[in-house]
Amino acid sequence: MLHPAAGLALNEVDDRSFRRLAERVYADCGIVLSDGKRNLVTSRLARRLRDLGLADFDAYCQFVESPDGTEERRRMISLLTTNVTKFFREAHHFASLETEVLPPLAKRARAGGRVRIWSAGCSSGQEPYSIAVTVRKVMPEAAQHDVRILGTDIDPEMIRVGRAAVYPDAGDAQIPPEMRRLMFGPGPAGDAARPIAPELRALVTLTELNLMQDWPMRGKFDVIFCRNVVIYFDAPTQARLWSRFAEVLAPGGFLFVGHSERVSGPSASLFAPAGVTQYRRL
Repeated sequence: MLHPAAGLALNEVDDRSFRRLAERVYADCGIVLSDGKRNLVTSRLARRLRDLGLADFDAYCQFVESPDGTEERRRMISLLTTNVTKFFREAHHFASLETEVLPPLAKRARAGGRVRIWSAGCSSGQEPYSIAVTVRKVMPEAAQHDVRILGTDIDPEMIRVGRAAVYPDAGDAQIPPEMRRLMFGPGPAGDAARPIAPELRALVTLTELNLMQDWPMRGKFDVIFCRNVVIYFDAPTQARLWSRFAEVLAPGGFLFVGHSERVSGPSASLFAPAGVTQYRRL
C-alpha cells in the first residue's frame, strides 16, 4: 500500500517528516540524525504510528509537536538512541581507574573526605557497576564512607533495567574473574542472569538525565565517564558539553571518553591528556 501523497510505502518516513523529526530530536537532546538514519527512524518508529492509530509520519510529527506529545517525545528519543554497553568496556580505563585514579581518592575518603564519580550516558548500568566493583576492589569498605557513583541516561527504560540490576551477561568473558566474584550476588540455580551484589548497589544511584538540559547535581565530581556519547552530537554541541563537564569536574579530576572521541573546542585548554582517551582537569 502506498502513501497517497508521497508515493511511499505506508509508515515510511517522507522527506518533510524526517526533517521535522530530526530537528525535534536535535533540539531536545542534541543528537544529529543524518540522512543515513532514515531507515532507522522508519524501523524504530513505525510501530508507534500503529500503536497510536496514526496514518503517517506527518500525523506523528503533529502529535509529538503538540502539548499532548510531551511523553511521546521522550519515548521517541528512547527508541532512537543507541544503547550498546557491556561490563568493563574499554578495559584500559578501568585499569587506570584502579591503579592511578582511585588510590588517592580512597585515602581522602578514609580521612573523612567526599568522593563523587559520574557515569554520564550509562545506558543499562554496566558502566557504573563496573566502576563500583573497581572502587570496591581498591576500597572494600567504600560503602561505609562518603563515596558515591552517579549513573545517568536519557532513556528511562535503560535506567529501569539498571535499577533492577539483574544482568544476563554476568558470564561475559570480558569480566575479570576476581571482579565477577565481587560483582554478582547468588542467582537462582540454572539461571544465567545474576543480580549485582548489594554492596555495589549501595554505592550507585541511577537516574534519568538529558545532558542538554539543566544538571541538578551540586558539588564537583572527581571522575567523569562519558564514553561513546558525544559521537552522536555535532561539533558545537560537543564543545558545549566539554565545557559543562569542565565546570563540574574538580581540579585534578579525570575525564574518560570513548575510543573515537577527543575533547575539542575552547574548553580543550582546560584539560591535559592523562592516558588513552583519558584527560585530567587543569
